[in-house]
Amino acid sequence: MLSNKRVIESPSSSEAEQSSAKENTVKRVKKNSPVKAEKDEKLKEKKIHPMFLPKQQISQDKGDKSLVREEVAATASSKSNASSKTSNFNDTITFAQLADTFTNIESTSKRLEIADHLTQFYKHVILTKPAELLMTVYLSLNRLCPDYEGLELGIGEGLLIKAIVESTGRTTAKVKEDFKKAGDLGTVAQLARKNQPTMFKAKGLNVPSVFKNLKEIATASGNQSQTKKIGIIMKMLTNCDSSTNEAKFLIRLLEGKLRIGLAERTVVVSLAHAIVLSRDEKATKEDLEKGVEVVKQVYSELPSYDMIVPALLDGGIDDLQERCHLTPGIPLKPMLAKPTKAVSEVLDRFEGKSFTCEYKYDGERAQIHYHDGKVKVFSRNSEDMSNKYPDLVEQLPRAIKPGVKNFVIDSEAVAFDKQTKNILPFQELTRRKRKDVKVEDITVKVHIFAFDLLYFNDKPLLHEDLTYRRKLLSENFVQVEDEFAMAKSMEAQSTEEIGVFLEESVRDSCEGLMVKLNLGESAWYTPSKRSMNWLKLKKDYLAGAGDSLDLVVIGGYHGKGKRTNVYGAYLLACYDEDSESYQSICKIGTGFSEEMLEQHYKLLNPLEITVPKSYYKLGTAKPDVFFEPQAVWEVLTADLSLSPVYTAASGEISERGISLRFPRFIRVRDDKGAEDATTSDQVADMYRNQASAQQKATKADIDDDAY
Repeated sequence: MLSNKRVIESPSSSEAEQSSAKENTVKRVKKNSPVKAEKDEKLKEKKIHPMFLPKQQISQDKGDKSLVREEVAATASSKSNASSKTSNFNDTITFAQLADTFTNIESTSKRLEIADHLTQFYKHVILTKPAELLMTVYLSLNRLCPDYEGLELGIGEGLLIKAIVESTGRTTAKVKEDFKKAGDLGTVAQLARKNQPTMFKAKGLNVPSVFKNLKEIATASGNQSQTKKIGIIMKMLTNCDSSTNEAKFLIRLLEGKLRIGLAERTVVVSLAHAIVLSRDEKATKEDLEKGVEVVKQVYSELPSYDMIVPALLDGGIDDLQERCHLTPGIPLKPMLAKPTKAVSEVLDRFEGKSFTCEYKYDGERAQIHYHDGKVKVFSRNSEDMSNKYPDLVEQLPRAIKPGVKNFVIDSEAVAFDKQTKNILPFQELTRRKRKDVKVEDITVKVHIFAFDLLYFNDKPLLHEDLTYRRKLLSENFVQVEDEFAMAKSMEAQSTEEIGVFLEESVRDSCEGLMVKLNLGESAWYTPSKRSMNWLKLKKDYLAGAGDSLDLVVIGGYHGKGKRTNVYGAYLLACYDEDSESYQSICKIGTGFSEEMLEQHYKLLNPLEITVPKSYYKLGTAKPDVFFEPQAVWEVLTADLSLSPVYTAASGEISERGISLRFPRFIRVRDDKGAEDATTSDQVADMYRNQASAQQKATKADIDDDAY
């Protein structure tokens, strides 16, 4: 990985190194630290989050019931409490403390309460064991490293059931029966541990050991890897303190599905608040808001907690933007465009402003990083695709002019026929393996169309306007026939010009046009945001065919007649970021050929699960089978309607959910993960926009309640 130098101690750092990091941080906070739990006098003087109070004080303080669930109170009144757990591990952060925080978060749907629980916990970590903050942040996100490193857990149900059986003495049948009832293996493991007779009380887990063990599991490979994984999981389960929720959340972390309603944006907010408050307990609301704004901005440009957390511990908020910015080798989430249905909408939005129209190619978004003579290619969701596109890595240097040291390019990789000089359908790219592709085995060539330059010769360009970025791009790269070119573009000022260029793009096998502002701050590159400063005009939208959405396949219906041996229809869902849940939106059975149905069956059948996930919000939809949330499909719909059956965006527009009218399958989106699917907020926005358009229609159209 380029520029991927770790700057935080690993979980195996020596105690001396950890102590030094702690001392350096504590020197920067007020002398009267609130974290001296062993002294009751200090605790009475300070405002301490209930989970860190001794049990005597928790029992007295019943003022804020929102902060402590009965489950936590029961745990606190047992023989082991947060303070004693900390001292048992030489002042390290216990996993029980993290589990208690997860329990508090899971018990509420209020964003402010969730952020408060996490802020108080992060602050405690900063003041007592700052070297463990990075691990704690990653565990809160159910990750082990940045996305682009590709290290995931996702241990299968079968392996986890076996580990639970062997570590608790329960039968496989009993564990499966409990799982069917609860729908959550974490709850099953917790119940099994609680009812397991033991001679000695388990000492519990700590954050560094859990993080280290999870990494060992994720990196285990070879013939004995499954045995090794089960061994590590069994050891951790055996050491779980049965009076806490350690087992419950350990299993969920292993599954890769924490699902407590903790969105990453809340983690970023809580991290910023904790850093500010650890340095100044009297920080104002403005101080906290400024901290959040800075950390959000930095994370959008450098999405690596490996880089950001150490910088925050060392220098706080003030100089974070100078120390952490876009760096080759660390991919950022791409800027996205808002869809529009008419050329006139573009002119209304950009009236009196300079804008560029460019081809919207039908390929895969490719963010290309170049540093020290090495090329890395990343997908829109930060997956390293360098091994998928070895031909791209090999051919790109031919497009670089002398004097170029490093850069980050935003582009589209498309399948290309060198004989006919034609762009091929996106599906041709999906035929490639996802990794370990050999150049000599490639049958479909790839062509890069570059449309933006985000970093050039040691300088981030995100805060430069599009005109300047495109100028640098054209001046420092050359077209290479059949391999590399700038995206075709034009300056247009009238409906007729845009319309002609749109038709030309369609004839050239493109999806339509991208329309972008050229000048000023509105033309800056804003990572990870769907901006109104970029608009997309797709041929499907203009043809009146409706909207397209990227949806997750969560269920299937058994086929009948000719479809007897395959799934005849599917249940699709959008993703809700706040609750981390998948909300049902439609049943789809059209747009499939017999060959497609067979292909989908082969891909989805291995993903079948016995019970729906606890985070599937189904409404009254009842598919015959359920799937792991992995497959993402692009679906076209005539329009959207309110529905008593489905749950998408329920509560946003009405108590009823939103569904798709006449959904039709378009293609598989291999380049998107389930959490990159269309969100419930986007679905609600699409419905609102549709309602706005309908208000301009005739009353006859409005009164037509066909949907």
